[in-house]
Amino acid sequence: MPHYVRAYVPGGSYFFTVALLERHRCLLTEHVDALRAAFVSVRRQRPFHIGAIVVLPDHLHCLWTLPPDDADY
Repeated sequence: MPHYVRAYVPGGSYFFTVALLERHRCLLTEHVDALRAAFVSVRRQRPFHIGAIVVLPDHLHCLWTLPPDDADY
């Protein structure tokens, strides 16, 4: 197993994709209001900047920037 060294960058920006296990489902767009509420709830607890988000039926793409004092993920 390779040794992975995580880069802890305060205020870093990160692009990631999250996909449903069942890719044929359309849960993200069918329940977009619940997804939006979840983002709002998490941002109250852990502030971060959402630079972009694309919600598709079976996956989403995000670009987030952490606060300058946050690198303990």
